[in-house]
Order: sequence, then C-alpha cells, then structure tokens
Amino acid sequence: MSDPCKWLHEQLDRLRPFSFPFDPKKLPENGIYFFYEQGEIWGHDGNKPRIVRIGTHKEGNFQKRIAEHYLLNASKMNFNKNRAKPSDRSIFRKNIGRALLNKRVDSYLKVWEIDFTKRKNKERFSSLRNIEKEMEIESEITRIIRSKFSFRFIEVAREHVRLGKRGLERPLIGTIAHCNLCRQSNEWLGRYSPKKQIRESGLWLVHHLKARGIDERDKMIILETIGLML
Repeated sequence: MSDPCKWLHEQLDRLRPFSFPFDPKKLPENGIYFFYEQGEIWGHDGNKPRIVRIGTHKEGNFQKRIAEHYLLNASKMNFNKNRAKPSDRSIFRKNIGRALLNKRVDSYLKVWEIDFTKRKNKERFSSLRNIEKEMEIESEITRIIRSKFSFRFIEVAREHVRLGKRGLERPLIGTIAHCNLCRQSNEWLGRYSPKKQIRESGLWLVHHLKARGIDERDKMIILETIGLML
C-alpha cells in the first residue's frame, strides 16, 4: 500500500495547509480533513510531513468539528461537574489526553475515559471528577494541537461520498494505515496511548484501520475535488 500512500500525500501537498490561528469561516461546510503533526515525517524519501489523522463529519458540520478540535470557542472551557469537557466532544482531543495521562501513569485516566455528554454518566460518576485537573489537561491539549498540528482538507459536499461503506473516509484511512513506510517517530506522543490501535498504526485513530485502500474510482474523485479547489 506504499504507492497509494505516496500518491495521496503528493496530491494533498498541492493544497494550502492550515495551522492555528485561522478563520474557520474560510473552511467549507462539508469535507474530509487530514492532520499533520510536527516531527512526524512520511517514509517515501525526503522530509514531507506524514498524515497522522483523517476525519470527516455529518452534514454541514465541518467548521464545527475543526473548531472543536482546536477549541476555538473559549466558552467551552466553562465546564463543571454537570457539563461535559471539550474532549468529550472531540475524540481527537480525547485521544491526546489519554496519551498524556498514560505517559504519566496517572490514575485519573479512568475518569478521563468517561463520556460526560451522557446523562447517565453525569448522574453516576460526576462526583469522581476533578474539574481543576481536567482544565489543566484541556489547556495542555489545546496548546499541543495549536502548536504542533496543521491540516489540509478536500471539499466533499455529498455525505454518502464522505461516509459509509462506499464513502472515501474508510479507504483513505486504510491507505495510510497499511503503508509500511510511513511510521511514527520514537518521540511520538501516541506511543503512550492506552489504545493499541493508535500505538501500532502511528495514527490518532482506532476505526477503519483495516479498511481497503483507495482504488482508481477513489483517485478520480480526489483528483476532481482537488482540481476544483486549485
């Protein structure tokens, strides 16, 4: 799968990279995003950054998803024992927090894992929360994402082209996950993740890692999409 991976990286390199700060209003309503991480290099010769996460969203939600990852809305930090923390609404942030806590052998990881967007969890486990500690972790996650991550995207208007069994998300992830040349660095934070899928794949992902790679049909859609954006 190394050749499709190289092809995908090279095609995306034609697009503008975004890093913090940026205006979310300049992003599309619908699309697929590709995150890159400082210090993580592809394996196809040279020093190009490698893709470390691929994601999409439900209809019309692209700007919101990116904003949640970067925590562009400062009011989201005004959480309490009865209000979910930002990382409960962004699995990307959740996974970075997991790795940070696991690296420190911090027992709070068990509480961090709980999804407090769910009412039943609020009722049963809110007393376990240390809000001051969670705010410190959330602030650290925000600093890491804003300083170390950038992203590119392709604008894909139709949801069925992005999601589902025939959508692009799965084969895009499969293409990167199956590449035996693009590997994580020794310093990569994800090596400390409690999630085996993240540690072994070198990606901030746990789903679709075994999906098929992109085929010629997928390549045509990607090329057409990028062509319209240039």
